[in-house]
Amino acid sequence: MDQDLIVSIGQRALEMTLLLSMPVLLATFFVGLVVSILQAATQIQEMTLAYIPKVITAFLVIFFLGGWMLMKLVDFAKEIFVNIPIWIR
Repeated sequence: MDQDLIVSIGQRALEMTLLLSMPVLLATFFVGLVVSILQAATQIQEMTLAYIPKVITAFLVIFFLGGWMLMKLVDFAKEIFVNIPIWIR
């Protein structure tokens, strides 16, 4: 294994991490933004008020996109394991 291959595998792993985490992060970001705007408009400054909608949103995103996320992760792992004998030569 040369350095270029290791860097390439690491880069693909980071890309996969971003791809799998982005839906949850974006959804919770937008829900947090909406809750913050509502808190500012109503002057309710309860810090814990933003957590419950974010947690529910994260669970819903994982519930609806979890199958796709798991399929992408399994495909990536299969590709890594299948190519190990080729890379070791």
